[in-house]
Amino acid sequence: MDIDFLVGVAKEAGRAILEVYATDFEVTTKQDHSPLTLADMRSHTIISAALRQRYPQIPVLSEEGREISFQERRQWDSFWLVDPLDGTKEFVKKNGEFTVNIALVREHTPVVGIIYIPVSDRVFVADVNEGCWEISSGGRKKLTVSPISPDTPVRVARSRSHPTPGLEQFLSLIPSHQLINRGSALKFCSVAAGEADFYPRFGPTWEWDTAAGQAIVTAAGGVMLDLSAKPFVYNKENLLNGPFIVCSSMEWLEKTGILEAASKLRE
Repeated sequence: MDIDFLVGVAKEAGRAILEVYATDFEVTTKQDHSPLTLADMRSHTIISAALRQRYPQIPVLSEEGREISFQERRQWDSFWLVDPLDGTKEFVKKNGEFTVNIALVREHTPVVGIIYIPVSDRVFVADVNEGCWEISSGGRKKLTVSPISPDTPVRVARSRSHPTPGLEQFLSLIPSHQLINRGSALKFCSVAAGEADFYPRFGPTWEWDTAAGQAIVTAAGGVMLDLSAKPFVYNKENLLNGPFIVCSSMEWLEKTGILEAASKLRE
């Protein structure tokens, strides 16, 4: 897989997003009540066209693309899963915490992930067989998750604009923790970069919200699991995700019993 090509596509989409970001753009509302802007659509057009031209044999599933039936999707062994503008609420608020997400899913598992942050010109790149890197103006840096120390508060990444019902109750089970608010897929990047230890999510997300992030965390040495401790899978009949936990340490999850406690909160 040509990672440099994918980074270039993400950056081209990011430039189109920033052109809209600098204007008085209009915000419309989709059927699921989420916001939509011209930036979402421009990014979708750029990424979809580039992927189809370079990899015509691999189908593309994008948040802003046409709905594709499960009858058609179930035949796919590999596909691109794209969120052209993740964090549209952050884009509308103009706080800079939005991303371009591109993932390659193979046999229900994300194996390549690109997350680009247009405002800071930072890109997180992952190939689960080779590792995870951050590329910025400072160069290219390999990323690995941080071990969780029993002597310091657990750093918990939390959604800035999507409060999750039950999260506060869940966090009460972790006696010593520090909250880190992040928008969009930046929560995954924080865990992969060793800036956060743990990202629990009980509220709804879609497959395109999480695929690139899962690849990045996994390639950096972390895990993303459902509340039954099973790996998260993709190309389900219903593309809506259930709750999940992202963590830098499987050992810590097992030792603390966090997964069992989380599953009880959902009963």
